[in-house]
Amino acid sequence: MTLTMTPSYPGLPDPDRYGEFYADIPVKRAMAWVVDALITFGLTLLILPFTAFLGLFFYPALWLVVSFTYRVLTIAAGSATLGMRLMSVELRTWKGEKFGLGEAFLHTLLYSVCLSFLIPQLVSMGLMLTTARAQGLHDLALGTAAVNRSR
Repeated sequence: MTLTMTPSYPGLPDPDRYGEFYADIPVKRAMAWVVDALITFGLTLLILPFTAFLGLFFYPALWLVVSFTYRVLTIAAGSATLGMRLMSVELRTWKGEKFGLGEAFLHTLLYSVCLSFLIPQLVSMGLMLTTARAQGLHDLALGTAAVNRSR
């Protein structure tokens, strides 16, 4: 079966013709986010004893570093975080390719910036609910999309 791609994103499935690739993506991304937050929490708890519990004094910074590292490494390894994999979602570039380390780093950086400020985060959430490919602000900036993993 040959997929017809849209001109602006030649490697991504056309949402009008192949909507199944984008079905329920906002809900799945939200559930994946919760799973990833729980994993990050667990990782920070594992790290705390190695800081002689001084990490409690800078816990938000510890959380940011652990979360950023976790996201970059898991996305680079499989184009999805563990939460996304659990929800059968993966990230794809505008060419339709899986993420490498560079794309994972940029995606995580823009995601982190959006998450750090209320307005960009609200805009991103609104875009995920209203755009044809369920793309957030950081996805639109990079030309990436989360799609349902084909079986």
